[in-house]
Amino acid sequence: MRQSSGLRKKGITAIVIVVAALWTVLALAAAGAAQGQRQGPCADDAAKFCGDVDPGGGLVMKCMKEHENELSSACKERVAAMKKGFQEFREACQDDALKFCKDMKPGGGRIANCLKEHENELSAECKARMEKGRMQNK
Repeated sequence: MRQSSGLRKKGITAIVIVVAALWTVLALAAAGAAQGQRQGPCADDAAKFCGDVDPGGGLVMKCMKEHENELSSACKERVAAMKKGFQEFREACQDDALKFCKDMKPGGGRIANCLKEHENELSAECKARMEKGRMQNK
């Protein structure tokens, strides 16, 4: 039983990491990294390195990752700040994901949607972290 509990916790940790990765994509898009947007510290880098990449399916994000050593300092700073935010999100929401979304199959934004559906039931810490993420990505 103890081993099963440990595996479940590892699985939920992986789920929360997936949710954080989804938030990364959303945050980069909001920061101007998606093709066609002309705002945010990563917009010029996205156009320069990934202008020929069709948006969708994480392709722009993948392209940006492939060029991360070539990104402008402003974009690198934005990405570093987002990574810090996602670490905070993971720490704040891991228990909530385990509680409300443990049977949810990761991928396709299902865990993020699950947390959003349970937003009124989330811990104060997770709820605050989600709201902070929304405000930063406006």
